[in-house]
Amino acid sequence: MSGIEKTQVLEKYLTLDQRGRILAEYVWIDGTGNVRSKGRTLKKKITSLDQLPEWNFDGSSTNQAPGYDSDIYLKPVAYYPDPFRKGDNIIVLAECWNNDGTPNKFNHRHEAAKLFAAHKQEEIWFGLEQEYTLFDEFDQVYGWPKGGFPAPQGPYYCGVGTGKVHARDMIEAHYRACLYAGLEISGINAEVMPSQWEFQVGPCEGIQMGDQLWMARYLLSRVAEEFAVKISLHPKPLKGDWNGAGCHTNVSTKNMRLPGGMKYIEQAISALSKRHNEHIKLYGADNDLRLTGRHETASASSFSSGVANRGASVRIPRSVAKEGYGYFEDRRPASNIDPYLVTGIMCETVCGAIDDANMTKEYEREFQ
Repeated sequence: MSGIEKTQVLEKYLTLDQRGRILAEYVWIDGTGNVRSKGRTLKKKITSLDQLPEWNFDGSSTNQAPGYDSDIYLKPVAYYPDPFRKGDNIIVLAECWNNDGTPNKFNHRHEAAKLFAAHKQEEIWFGLEQEYTLFDEFDQVYGWPKGGFPAPQGPYYCGVGTGKVHARDMIEAHYRACLYAGLEISGINAEVMPSQWEFQVGPCEGIQMGDQLWMARYLLSRVAEEFAVKISLHPKPLKGDWNGAGCHTNVSTKNMRLPGGMKYIEQAISALSKRHNEHIKLYGADNDLRLTGRHETASASSFSSGVANRGASVRIPRSVAKEGYGYFEDRRPASNIDPYLVTGIMCETVCGAIDDANMTKEYEREFQ
């Protein structure tokens, strides 16, 4: 049975009356940096976050707890319309907590939220550019010649036409799913390497940035299931003369967005230069394979900045330099980042540290 035929069969069941019940799919981040989910039935339509019950799961099966003490609790933090089940059905984003009342060591949202709450007056906005690579079900780059390689990079970035882009139907499906779910998805484009794509989410304020990127990733993986496509967030999925994949992070505070804001942008970049190594530590596993100084990247070993320079650690857009206010782009984060860690340490560096949150120590909890 083809994928289209399966969809047609499923559709007749999706239109059945649910008799007032609501399906809620709970989504969380596991101990390997991937998303997991499971569904439950609720008795009525959800209109506020506090109506959602807490839940639990077996953390020993997700690398989040030992088998002798495996219960991990799910605390809802946001919910979105479900583009797959539609109707009043929802997808619930949840934090993971241990049974002793402490956040699970892979729950980085909790610490980031403290920073954003402490600096609420700064009105810090983010926009994340999520790059990713498509593979087929046999772990070959999607659409590439069997046993070979496509033509060198050049015609694929924002490409149009057969042989220049692959899986546009899947990318369009993901775009619409994000819009249906109410996410601030702001655009898509084909990337420099064939079968590499990007979507952008934002601007989002504070903790909402991490929430929305994780939900957009979840929707991407769910949509890809229907096309028999695998999603890779590895920052260097192929060795050789092929671009890696990043998650460029655009940042601004209220002061940066006002006339004269360049002064605050320059102050932020100066602060970032002093904490380069601390940021790199949180900017994604295997990022050193990507940050080589080639393929539109800076070196992982040193910090640099410049106007319109895509080979710098931090780029100031030409339009921002001309107008004297706006935002800056940190080009160092890899495609596989935890956005809570990245936005959290960005807030910490740009807006100031607080006593009860430290994003570097938060990251190190994973290895304890």
